[in-house]
Amino acid sequence: MIITLLTDYGHDDDFVGVCHGVMRSIASDVQIVDVTHGIPRHDVRRGALVLRNTLPYMPIGVHVAVVDPQVGTERRALALRCRDGRLLVGPDNGLLSLAWEGCGGVELALDVSRSRHRLEPVSATFHGRDLFAPVAARLAGGCDLAQAGVPIEPGTLQRTELPQPRLENGTLVAHALTVDRFGNVGLNVRHEEAAGVGIGLGATVEIEAGGERCLACYGVTFADVKAGELLLYEDAYRTLALAINRGDAAGTLAVAPDSEVLLRAP
Repeated sequence: MIITLLTDYGHDDDFVGVCHGVMRSIASDVQIVDVTHGIPRHDVRRGALVLRNTLPYMPIGVHVAVVDPQVGTERRALALRCRDGRLLVGPDNGLLSLAWEGCGGVELALDVSRSRHRLEPVSATFHGRDLFAPVAARLAGGCDLAQAGVPIEPGTLQRTELPQPRLENGTLVAHALTVDRFGNVGLNVRHEEAAGVGIGLGATVEIEAGGERCLACYGVTFADVKAGELLLYEDAYRTLALAINRGDAAGTLAVAPDSEVLLRAP
């Protein structure tokens, strides 16, 4: 069975390599896919969004996510089975919640904080190595999920809440959810919601952010506008985004995650 790994560990330290080593030591034949280790440190919501967006493109297996600013506290450690058969492993801080919602919900959830599979002694600051990696490896090797920890009610699990778009006097008020390394701004709006206020492909759209207004083309890809021009488009994960062709939309518009972005037909 495959294991996927998503963290905010980066690649400058030994954390990712050690987690790989632990999993390989327990399940030598397991295939490990590194989804990313570039989640901004402690950014649980960004990790939850990336996990939700990428999971449909991964084989069903054991999916480990570690963005864990409360490591070493009383927050629970989770292993759970989704209704589509995927197993999710990570901290109970909302990191896994968008993913399990996209996988049909939680069928079985366990607190694995004191799992029989953990490494001893358990470091207070590196549960990725001592708890999540060994539990995931045991599950990938065929161990029964029900024996990995203590059952808990799915309704008690922590969730990540996302802002919701709203309509105000014909204006669609969206929120920036993500900014990628190209400066593209992911919004919490889908094509159907924009179409509901008269914004469709090929249209000119008025964008308001940070008190400034500008015009964008609602296109399909970056080359639909000239270099330096603003584009509204549907991104690879089926939500709308803003980009400047060969530029930095977030920097130009002074937009950061949680910023409001107003969209309207001019």
